[in-house]
Amino acid sequence: MGEGLFDILIFAAIAAFVLFRLFNVLGRRTGHERPPPSPVPGDAAREQDNVVPLPGIDPQPEDSLAGIDGPLGAGMTQIRLADGSFDPEQFLAGARAAFEMILDAFHKGELEKVRSFLDNDVYRSFAAAVADRDAAENRRIIELIAINRCEAIEAEMKGRQARITVRFESDQTDILKDSEDRIVAGDPSTPIEVTDIWIFGRDTKSRDPNWQLVATRSPN
Repeated sequence: MGEGLFDILIFAAIAAFVLFRLFNVLGRRTGHERPPPSPVPGDAAREQDNVVPLPGIDPQPEDSLAGIDGPLGAGMTQIRLADGSFDPEQFLAGARAAFEMILDAFHKGELEKVRSFLDNDVYRSFAAAVADRDAAENRRIIELIAINRCEAIEAEMKGRQARITVRFESDQTDILKDSEDRIVAGDPSTPIEVTDIWIFGRDTKSRDPNWQLVATRSPN
């Protein structure tokens, strides 16, 4: 298993966000439509049994470390000093897989399956959104089609807590269905471009080598 294990214990939830308040937090439509396209190593060998591996987490060409020589690079260096096993490229690969997994879990209303992957506040926010969605007469369904870019944009240490902010650019479909499952708005065959900002965190002094989603925010 070794290097095939990743620090990033995260999750995914294809978003069916009925409420626009959650829509504003998790993603913002840019208005540019596109046709459809498509953690981190364990702290040490003794930690291997604690790592939850994610499938298909090889780094992708569109994944990047923006401004790695500037403030982002300084933040990554701080994290590496606190955790010698930290690998930025493998972290991004894990973040990409986590994004897809957490969105899928959200879409299916199966957040309990990823409960341990989420910070408590994030879990409560997502669970409330799922409950509101399921209670609504019309359901807004947003489905992930492809992740076009996964980019680390901020990194820092806060005491012993590592924080990395990741920007995801993806193609998603956005439709509204009535109580009889009929589409009343949107086009499932026409994806739109969405930007999401997710913040992952980890206690670098913990024996648990995995990361959690600790916050989301709208793009500036």
